[in-house]
Amino acid sequence: MHIKILGSGCAKCNRLEQLTREAVAELGLEASFEHVTEMDRILAYPIMTTPALVVDEQVKVSGRIPSKDELRAWLQG
Repeated sequence: MHIKILGSGCAKCNRLEQLTREAVAELGLEASFEHVTEMDRILAYPIMTTPALVVDEQVKVSGRIPSKDELRAWLQG
């Protein structure tokens, strides 16, 4: 599983990464993480606002920090 956090590196982006890492650990999953901060790479995805979460090239959420329950459901799916 490859997980990307899209955003400039702001507090919300860092919080999304932290929560996602916690959810991955709780589920016992193997995942690689990438924090994408370059605007041209972020704009390659169909999002309007950051932070955004991309799992295996599928955008799961953008513009808000999801709950840990939401994260676990997306990661298990």
